[in-house]
Amino acid sequence: MIKEVTIPEGVEVVIDGKKIRVTGQKGTLEKEFKHFFGITIRKEGDKVIVESKEDRRKVKAMVGTIAAHIRNMIKGVTEGYTYKLKIIYKHFPINVKVEKDRVVIQNFLGEKSPRIAKIIGDVKVEVKGDIIEVSGIDKDAVGQTAANIEQTCRIKKFDRRVFIDGIYIVEKG
Repeated sequence: MIKEVTIPEGVEVVIDGKKIRVTGQKGTLEKEFKHFFGITIRKEGDKVIVESKEDRRKVKAMVGTIAAHIRNMIKGVTEGYTYKLKIIYKHFPINVKVEKDRVVIQNFLGEKSPRIAKIIGDVKVEVKGDIIEVSGIDKDAVGQTAANIEQTCRIKKFDRRVFIDGIYIVEKG
């Protein structure tokens, strides 16, 4: 099983065993795939080749997963990733602000104590009116930060059709 990932111009890929470092115009990403056994990763010219001698279904899936991670790293250092979340409230106005490595959500459903969502890695979070923009070069970190913000405002005790208050992911890009 072999998967190839093409390296575009302006992107440098360094492979050291199962550790991969991708450098581009937006920054550098590094990931280690030490938990994938029986898979080799090598660079030939302008391609990264992920291969395995076995043809089992799980090994094929692992090869595809590693190739997808490398493609996401290359896209991240060239274009970057941006998620947009929308603040929706019907009952109490929600106040959102960014403090260091966390997002503080106040007055959610009239609660006295603020809800706090963690910002993962080098992700930039901006609040523009009722839109929250989460951007960065690492797809995993950007997606996890957006999910953290969305899950912090999950409603448990009320009917979701009546209490639509919350922060929801509306765009991934």
